[in-house]
Amino acid sequence: MLTRFSVAPLHTMTRDLAAVAMGRLAPDLVLTGARILSTYTERVHRDREVWIKGGRIAAVKPAGTFKKAKLAGKTKLHDVRGGIIAPGLVDPHVHIESSMMTACAFAEAALLNGTTTVFCDSHEIGNVCDVAGIEWMLEDARQAPLSVFLTVPSTVPATNATLETAGGDLTPDKIGRIFDRWPEAAALGEKMDYISVAMGDPRSHAVLAEALKRGRPVCGHIYGRDFVAAGAASGITDTHESIDRDIADDFLENGLWIFLRGGNPLTPWHSLPQAIKAVTELGANPKRVCVCTDDRDADDLFLFGMDWVVRQAVAAGLGTTTAWSLGSLHPATRYGMDGDFGGLGPSRRADLVLLNDALEVQNTWYGGELVVSGRKITPVLDRALSRRYRYPTAAYRTVKLPPRVPLSPALPKTDATANVIRLVPPGILTAHDRVKISSGQSWDEIFAASDLCFLTVIERHGKNGGVGYGLLRDFGLRHGAVASSVGHDAHNIVLAGTNEADLQLALATVKKLKGGVCVVRGGKVLASVALPIAGLLSDRRAPVVAKETTALKRAWTKLGCKVPYMGFNLLPLSVIPELRLTDKGLIDVLGMKVVPLFE
Repeated sequence: MLTRFSVAPLHTMTRDLAAVAMGRLAPDLVLTGARILSTYTERVHRDREVWIKGGRIAAVKPAGTFKKAKLAGKTKLHDVRGGIIAPGLVDPHVHIESSMMTACAFAEAALLNGTTTVFCDSHEIGNVCDVAGIEWMLEDARQAPLSVFLTVPSTVPATNATLETAGGDLTPDKIGRIFDRWPEAAALGEKMDYISVAMGDPRSHAVLAEALKRGRPVCGHIYGRDFVAAGAASGITDTHESIDRDIADDFLENGLWIFLRGGNPLTPWHSLPQAIKAVTELGANPKRVCVCTDDRDADDLFLFGMDWVVRQAVAAGLGTTTAWSLGSLHPATRYGMDGDFGGLGPSRRADLVLLNDALEVQNTWYGGELVVSGRKITPVLDRALSRRYRYPTAAYRTVKLPPRVPLSPALPKTDATANVIRLVPPGILTAHDRVKISSGQSWDEIFAASDLCFLTVIERHGKNGGVGYGLLRDFGLRHGAVASSVGHDAHNIVLAGTNEADLQLALATVKKLKGGVCVVRGGKVLASVALPIAGLLSDRRAPVVAKETTALKRAWTKLGCKVPYMGFNLLPLSVIPELRLTDKGLIDVLGMKVVPLFE
């Protein structure tokens, strides 16, 4: 069904577009007085105007052409007064759930930052609600004023059932049916179990086959140069895990597209400055390089959007037009959609942005409709955002906890060695430390001597009520507790704390919220964000969620936590080295086995 923001398929519009281009038919909208940023030739052309018909570009002509043509019709003329008109940004890898917002709410921040198209991997809600959750997200996306494509979650659960408990189980057959049912399913999402792929695991390769036999691209997730060739040999053709110059260069030489991830520099999501050196220092051609956001919380989504990432690429040494191409034409080309997105050519969608000389977004047009003007959303967009998709009741009933259980481990009765997770800045990778514990020591004494706190993961899908106990080093927490129902990737509840009472209050708070993130200390809740949809998403508008998230981050930092809560959420992610904690216990990632807390 066509909505106000829908653009008709190209095959129904070619005669009208040709007529407008030839000056036989009046356009609907003309943007004049513009400098045009061409991603096709990587040049900026002065004194141009863009003719738009039916939400698509019909032609780019010299400024003033429309006035001279004197065409009959109700054409709207918009003088951009020398500003830069560029194609809307295309984010090739994003997790909408990380924003803690629905797709309809996410669209507001995206459009303010000039992003008009995203390729999202909804493995978070897939891990909680299986295929049903992914389809809810797709229905949500269909109502959003944003072009949203799905990279079908490929690794749900991220590891086998002996290592963690997830709510979903996306088998190869289920993945194939998503491809066949949903035209928005553009590619296979990041194959997170890259070690299993390299070692020839049958299920992992059966999932790859579902995409490859349908001619769909396969997205990757690879840490470690030793695994690059095996991933490429298995059909993986992109990755966003280019964490430094040398592995980025390896990816490019092995035929992969690389998505340079830019994010809040205080979080683990800012590898662009190092990875881009494959181009700026090693001389690699950027033709198969894109930029992406990957994960953004609600606050950072407004502050560090795709436009900010493009500006970071410029700051790192790329030319302005090349950097913008990395955020528009290149991602569209990677997915074979450059006939619709990423450029200012005739027949392309009129997804456009008005930029100042600093590449800051002033206006956004989505399908020829002005949705952002003067850095503020327009009334037509505000009305659209107020009519959001309503998730079903089942989506609000996903936090299913066992009866009260201890959230901190008992001290060993004899001298022992504890296997400890140590954080490695900026927080994605962890190290495996060993700490000696003497009989008779109290937890307070142990914590003070070794900069430790409790780390606990509790199963929340109502399957087994499992609890995994661990110890976390260099987190910085001295008093209180924090908790989150967004523990990647099974999305069980992950908690850290210094005492049992505050841990219990944090868990009770998450349960009361039906999912969420909270900070507690001394028996008081200092801040929280409710995420009642699958324990992952708020059902409120973007500015509201962003304000709540800002308050949460302040309380989080005040408590002493050195790693942002989005990095904290990764501690159960048992596919990233070296030691992780799930509801089944401590996981030696490289060995893919459970190890005891004390030995």
